[in-house]
Amino acid sequence: MNDYLLATVLGIIEGLTEFLPVSSTAHLRIAEALLGVDLRSGYWKMFTIVIQLGAILCLPVYFRRRITEFLGSFPRGRKGDRTWLTHPLSLTLVAFVVTAGPSLALVKIIGKHLESLVVMGAALVVGGVVMWIVDAACGSPRPGRSFRTQDMEEMSLPQALWIGACQVLSAVFPGTSRSMATIAAGQVAGMTRASALEFSFFLSIPTMAAATLYDLYKSVIPHGGVNPLGATHIDAHGWVLLGIGFVVSFLVAYASVAWFMRWVRTRGFAPFAAYRILAGLAVLAWALGWLG
Repeated sequence: MNDYLLATVLGIIEGLTEFLPVSSTAHLRIAEALLGVDLRSGYWKMFTIVIQLGAILCLPVYFRRRITEFLGSFPRGRKGDRTWLTHPLSLTLVAFVVTAGPSLALVKIIGKHLESLVVMGAALVVGGVVMWIVDAACGSPRPGRSFRTQDMEEMSLPQALWIGACQVLSAVFPGTSRSMATIAAGQVAGMTRASALEFSFFLSIPTMAAATLYDLYKSVIPHGGVNPLGATHIDAHGWVLLGIGFVVSFLVAYASVAWFMRWVRTRGFAPFAAYRILAGLAVLAWALGWLG
């Protein structure tokens, strides 16, 4: 495949899947394997990181008004019932801290051994089943049951701690999906679909930025006497491909977030759960040789 087309396709895949509860990591790895991308190449590893950064940057742009509102209401909140610890921005930081430490430790210990198609396929299936059950049980209001949290500004500290802890699973098991873990955790904790999704997006900003910048640092900065890539080793053609992937990922991710926010307000997560299960079974069949 032509390099420019390859960069565009990978940018589209990253932008479409990064914030949907279907796991962008699994989709990128599978697409790269199918398209013949050399996963051992330092350049293509860096390319993956760069397009992830492009997707991440769409969030502060899309939520710029909401972020401005939160900054203006800190620490008391819009209703005056928040504190410096229970304001939405503080709860986002709390959930991030709960995720960051264990995730870094666990990924160093076992995470790199789990980046296989079998693990990803299994994570897609298990995550899809969990998401379907949680959404069916907690997604819609029923007689005698009301949601404790209609909006991010009504969240509690225990909810943020719980969601942050659940997000660790997505860092350790590729294919789990950060958004799936946080959305399902939020619903279990009594949040509406819309409030759980919005908090998932806000939590993605520091979590993904930290993880992506750390990976980028490891890709370009010499360590252990070895420079894995380094910006000086990229030619003009390589920079153009990075630019294409970055811009395409940003634009597609922005459109994906806008669409997903509208979808969730009127529909549930069942279609995404079903897609995860079917995709996961297909990946397992491929990886285990069931198709041959």
